[in-house]
Amino acid sequence: MATLQDIRRRITSTENTRKITKAMELVSAAKLRRAQVRMEALRPYAGAMVEMMRDLATFATEKNSFALLREHDTAQAEALLVITGDRGLAGAFNANVLRACLAADRELGAKGLGRKLLVVGKKGIGTLRFRGLVVDQSWSGKSDRPTYADAEAIAHHVIDLYTSEQVDRVRLIYNHFKTPIEQTLMDVQILPIQPQEIYTEGRERPLVSYLYEPEEADIFASLLPRYVEIAIYRALLESSASEQGARMSAMRNASESADDLIAEYTLSMNRARQASITQEILEVVAGAEALG
Repeated sequence: MATLQDIRRRITSTENTRKITKAMELVSAAKLRRAQVRMEALRPYAGAMVEMMRDLATFATEKNSFALLREHDTAQAEALLVITGDRGLAGAFNANVLRACLAADRELGAKGLGRKLLVVGKKGIGTLRFRGLVVDQSWSGKSDRPTYADAEAIAHHVIDLYTSEQVDRVRLIYNHFKTPIEQTLMDVQILPIQPQEIYTEGRERPLVSYLYEPEEADIFASLLPRYVEIAIYRALLESSASEQGARMSAMRNASESADDLIAEYTLSMNRARQASITQEILEVVAGAEALG
């Protein structure tokens, strides 16, 4: 049975832990507000860019002239671009992404397809290497404050892999921010750029044609790489906000658990102290009776 000193030591230790988790919760809340502002500022532009590029990909007259629109004749390898965090203590944030990555890797392996793992974040890099997987390219130090330059560097590598036909498809796996306590796992194809679904026979999206100014080739040469950069930048921002929200929630839960433990330890300490006092009274009474 624990002594009073042991219980007091546990209470002190738990209180110190609660101070740390409270501080981490406040830090994550401040970082979340900054990340959320950046993410929400980009969303309308990114959404419009994706819609426009898929629209142009649908009705482009010379799709095979543009490497990022052209589907390869055979599917032999895929690249998985996985975005995780650089630090832990964020609940299931990293685990969910890595679980999806491992499932995708197994699925591709079962089909006999080659895989290239492109990983952002120290947690993802370390976990996948620990499991014996080959990480073909990695980036770290991007999760707290990702920049557009970070997205450009990643996008250039991804585009080189696709245009050189080292891979035939590129998938992006990351956490999409919904609320501070809810993230949605995303597994989307970014290359080749997928066309919109075309509606005919009186449906709401008829076939259309575009007049390009400047020339179609000039527009696509400029916008196609930018589309990949924007898609990756948006994923980096969404992942950053999701990580801070997940960490804030995890630290709040940890603080509440610490409060419960302290209350439990305090009750145990009071019971032990009461038992000790009762024992001392009994000893005094017994001694008095023995003296007659």
